[in-house]
Amino acid sequence: MPAPLTLQQLGAATREAFTALLEGTYEHSPWIAAKAWEARPFSTLAALKHALVTAVREGGREAQLALIRAHPELAGKAMVAGTLTAESTHEQGRAGLAQCTPGEFARIQQLNAAYNARFGFPFILAVRGPRGEGLSRQQIIAAFERRLCNPPDFEFAEALRNIHRIAEIRLAEKFGEAPALGNQVWDWAEQLAAHSEPPWSERGELTVTYLSDAHRAVAQRLAHWMRAECGFDEVGIDAVGNVVGVYHGQDRDARRLMTGSHYDTVRNAGKYDGRLGILVAMACVRELARAGRRLPFGIEVIGFAEEEGQRYKATFLGSGALVGEFDPAWLEQQDADGITMRAAMEHAGLCVADIGRLARDPSRYLGFIEVHIEQGPVLNALDLPLGIVTSINGGARFQGEIVGMASHAGTTPMGQRRDAAAAAAELVLFMERRGAAAPDLVATVGMLEVPGASTNVVPGRCRFSLDIRATTDAVRDACLRDVLAELDALCARRGVSHRVDETMRVPAAPSDPAWQARWEQAVQQLGLPLHRMPSGAGHDAMKMHARLPQAMLFVRGENAGISHNPLESSTSHDTELAVQAMQRLIDQLATEMP
Repeated sequence: MPAPLTLQQLGAATREAFTALLEGTYEHSPWIAAKAWEARPFSTLAALKHALVTAVREGGREAQLALIRAHPELAGKAMVAGTLTAESTHEQGRAGLAQCTPGEFARIQQLNAAYNARFGFPFILAVRGPRGEGLSRQQIIAAFERRLCNPPDFEFAEALRNIHRIAEIRLAEKFGEAPALGNQVWDWAEQLAAHSEPPWSERGELTVTYLSDAHRAVAQRLAHWMRAECGFDEVGIDAVGNVVGVYHGQDRDARRLMTGSHYDTVRNAGKYDGRLGILVAMACVRELARAGRRLPFGIEVIGFAEEEGQRYKATFLGSGALVGEFDPAWLEQQDADGITMRAAMEHAGLCVADIGRLARDPSRYLGFIEVHIEQGPVLNALDLPLGIVTSINGGARFQGEIVGMASHAGTTPMGQRRDAAAAAAELVLFMERRGAAAPDLVATVGMLEVPGASTNVVPGRCRFSLDIRATTDAVRDACLRDVLAELDALCARRGVSHRVDETMRVPAAPSDPAWQARWEQAVQQLGLPLHRMPSGAGHDAMKMHARLPQAMLFVRGENAGISHNPLESSTSHDTELAVQAMQRLIDQLATEMP
């Protein structure tokens, strides 16, 4: 086994020696290393990876296509003939492709042929997976089948992203470096995902809504890890179900840095939305406790009990309680089974009378920071593992209904119809146009429902939702005014009526400049370029913004950054960088304290 590479070796190497040392990182493509040599010296392994990625990005389409075509098919002719490179042989072996059943092998050959016919290059998948241990053959075939349906340009980019992931794993092995902290966070996320609600659990899907059995099991697991594995000094579950862990500073009465995110999920969710921010913070505290290190400030990590608004109409129950914005009227809301929030809390053993005492005193805290998976495609498209959030978009949500007249589809003339669904469709198209009319504005109709629908009946009712978000409240509200005015006009023109009820309105939450700068410095210390971006999704940080200065760090997601979906994922290497970024922010803050 050769000695691990070092950055010092690479920094001192000639272009030829540098290229030879990185041989095999990118399949049959030494030009990538030769180009990256120009960016020496590299302060971190992350900086080296970025230089290699940049070389590919700047290589142009033809060079990128040649790189893709340099890769062998999965379980293809080269594997059968034994002519794969050592790296590819190792990777395909780790995924068990050499042990395919006859049926699996035949299916992969079918998919290889169909994929090549559609795209003109081989299917590329980082078969070692996000944890680096290897995907199962079933996962590989499922990815193959799913990606065969992608548009060509999207799939071209996805192939390159998988090539970079393959190179990342190969580099880590050359340097003898394992993402130990990222692996720990990844493993914790997998263990939490074992808790899900029926019927989703029976289908292998993840759903954890407020105060369900699965939700309470996750809370107990987090609390156990905080106490038994991470060395928190105080751990508890508060009156709304937040899991709260405190790691004291040198002075137990010192002000605290607050961090965390939510542990509830949407239905059929991914494993990282919200939870990543809790687990990254827990890993940081665990390392402090293991080193016996106390800081000039305390750290309070909170697993917020509710953010998604899935069981009850109210959202941000966990963080809202901490800023004194829990509305007692919410307690009488009922879920789909008629269970009130009050009853659910009492069943879970929570003390409703204590909710009013949860609001934090801002003078006792330095600020609030949150790590979160991006939930979008931007970082993925830029090949960047981390992004700096500049602002959380302000949002407004509504539920509405258009009422026309149900009538016979065969006998009602087109000019005499009062079609509620057609009116809603017109509204959807206006929302699409209006949302595209201003930067960083989005407008969505996420729900359309025709109650009692029938193929031979003109819809008499159509229920819908509206979701409008922007980086400033003024831009959001201007869009909202236009949408409501258009709804009035089209309903009058079509002879239908409507109602619209506001269900949520939250202000935009720009990042605090000083805290954003700390995140930026931490990312730069990792050897990564800065990318600043707004958050289109809502986060607990936007509620904490009402009381504390806040700033967020985004972590790249796999699969083009998809979220609120089982395909939501992050690699252990990206998660490792997130932990390291928070550690550097904490260290930086410690040096600033008197």
